[in-house]
Amino acid sequence: MSKLNDLIKGMASKQVGRIKVRDASLVDDDSPEGQEFFAALQGETRALREEEVVKGVVVEIRGKDVIVDIGYKGSGTINLDEFTIPDGSTGVQVGDVVEVLVEHLEDHRGNVRLSRERAEKMKIWDEVEKAFRANLTVHGVVLEKVKGGLAVDIGIRAFLPGSQVDTKPIRNLDPYLGKSFDMKVIKVNRRRGNIVLSRKLFMETVNANLKEETLSGLEDGKLVEGQVKNITEYGAFIDLGGVDGLLHITDMSWGRLNHPAEMFQVGDKIEVAVLKYDRDSERVSLGYKQKFPDPWLTVEERFPLNSMVKGKVVSITDYGAFIEMEPGVEGLVHVSEMSWTKKVKSAKGMVNLGDFVEAQVLQIDTENRRISLGMKQVTPNPWLAVAEKYQPGQIVTGTVRNITEFGAFIEIEEGVDGLIHVTDFSWTKKIKHPSEIVKKGDAITAKVLNLDPVSQRMSLGVKQMEPNVWELFFEKHQVGDGIVGKIARVADFGAFVDLGDGIEGLVHVSELGRKRIEDITKEFTVGQELTMKIVKLDPTDHRIGLSVKQHELDQEQSEVEEAKASGQPFVKATLADAFAKAEREE
Repeated sequence: MSKLNDLIKGMASKQVGRIKVRDASLVDDDSPEGQEFFAALQGETRALREEEVVKGVVVEIRGKDVIVDIGYKGSGTINLDEFTIPDGSTGVQVGDVVEVLVEHLEDHRGNVRLSRERAEKMKIWDEVEKAFRANLTVHGVVLEKVKGGLAVDIGIRAFLPGSQVDTKPIRNLDPYLGKSFDMKVIKVNRRRGNIVLSRKLFMETVNANLKEETLSGLEDGKLVEGQVKNITEYGAFIDLGGVDGLLHITDMSWGRLNHPAEMFQVGDKIEVAVLKYDRDSERVSLGYKQKFPDPWLTVEERFPLNSMVKGKVVSITDYGAFIEMEPGVEGLVHVSEMSWTKKVKSAKGMVNLGDFVEAQVLQIDTENRRISLGMKQVTPNPWLAVAEKYQPGQIVTGTVRNITEFGAFIEIEEGVDGLIHVTDFSWTKKIKHPSEIVKKGDAITAKVLNLDPVSQRMSLGVKQMEPNVWELFFEKHQVGDGIVGKIARVADFGAFVDLGDGIEGLVHVSELGRKRIEDITKEFTVGQELTMKIVKLDPTDHRIGLSVKQHELDQEQSEVEEAKASGQPFVKATLADAFAKAEREE
């Protein structure tokens, strides 16, 4: 127990002048103030100055006045309101030792006017100035928004500029209202009552210390704790303690992740692994999924080839759907593996996001992390039954389901289509598009030409239901035969002649007669009958070459031979020919 407190304690039941002490524990006899008060209690007096802060003892509470003895000739008076505490009650009793400011030594009544409130403020100003000089920290509560920043209570009113609120620019200051912070004093002017604070400087100082400590403990592969500071589309920034590390979205989960917010929120505290620490640039790459085993290392054990699996549709593209079999393991069902019978062009019409489907494991590529799945393999292949039911040469009936430029697809039974190629509709007609012959929905009968259940293809033909007229023609005719036909159409290079059954032959313009043809369209017309000689037969390309000129030459030669045989001279031109020539000349 100090000598000052011993003295006060011994006087606790006595009156020293007008002072009766209730609590001496507030006085430290080693301080200058304690020495001063010790002298006052012993009856010593010294010269006091106005605007000086001294210690005194509350000797009486009289209405709204608190009487304080400061060891001077007279007692001082303080308004009771200066002792009111935040809950509204009076925070002073007789015997309390208080610090006060001497405002006026003696008024007209000889009283000393004191102020506890001003003493407290002067004390705070001293502390603020000390903090400013020594680069110390002050604590305060944000009161309100003011122009350019925030008003802060640190015992006295101070200003926190908006640019000094945080280490990053802050647009909305509302969340800081009512909050308490530690700050640095960056400017003090007691005469103008101006105090400027900086929370940013305090945070930078703290972060610098934390950063140094954090960086010293970082190493690749180490598990560290941090707090999610910010989230972007490509990842999350984790505050490790003065140092931010990037947790990329690809390192958050072995499974599919569309956005980092699906796993983390700002403020979350998480444990992460240091993937790479560059000491020169102080960049830290972090990983979360690396804390857990890579599911692809044992994927073949859990999902063997040909096994049936169930999964959730997590992504759909035109070429297929990705199925999540377990977190971190996905397989692709290609459109070609979705249905045995449907010609699937896009997976979007077959499955929906979130659907649970069953599929068979078709192929596994652990090196490239790929699994091929098949949905159609869950059900029997109907084409295997088709191969048993239909054979080449069999006549079938179906409905035209679809028409393309190269042919028409005929639905023989549900899910089973056969193709009639555009060239298999007719032996003789030149069909440019199947729509010239059939339309969608037509019933049609055709012959099975070919069946490939593995490729799920069936070729059909309509013309094959009738004998091949070309084969019959080439069987019955040979080069040198005479033949009669009518002109079907005329071209600059010759005339196409209908030989019956849709078969046409070509008489080249040079073979239309022995004389030169100047204008074929004037001398030959459609429907005109010609007698010709077959000069060329091409069974492969179905081409027949005809010649009127050769027929005429053969006929003339025959007449010459007949005349010789009869002993009569051969007359080349007849009278009728002469008259016809004369008419042409006129």
